[in-house]
Amino acid sequence: MRSISKIPENAYPDHPRIAAGAIVFKENKILLVRRRNPPFKGLWAIPGGSVKLGETLQQAAERETLEETGITVKADKPVLTFDIVERDKNRRIRFHYVVIDLMAKYEHGELKAGDDALDVRWVSADEINRLDVSPKTLQMLKKEFNFGITNVNRT
Repeated sequence: MRSISKIPENAYPDHPRIAAGAIVFKENKILLVRRRNPPFKGLWAIPGGSVKLGETLQQAAERETLEETGITVKADKPVLTFDIVERDKNRRIRFHYVVIDLMAKYEHGELKAGDDALDVRWVSADEINRLDVSPKTLQMLKKEFNFGITNVNRT
């Protein structure tokens, strides 16, 4: 008997989805989650997810960070906007997200992986290159913050 893979509910959208992420530094480390779901399933990335109707980008980034990490943050201004477009073997669009990553300040909380995360942790610049980090996250951290290139102080 052949097993049928479950198609994620956010797959094969009829329009691009908006997602917000939170870039959170604390004690020279960046907050990352290991994604449970596609896109980038199994890779480490900035916490975040879909913006719900009526939410601001800041509210979405704060909510998603709390849900995925157990950490409360205060989101601020956007830092980076990019697209994630993933196609299946037939070239149909499986996922299309417009992602807006915002700076966010750690407020309080203890790390605990939520339902969308396989794991969550604070990652130093020295160890980021040893993790399986999503290419977009790694590119953004190196380009915008020199994180993973040199150890730059963050508060």
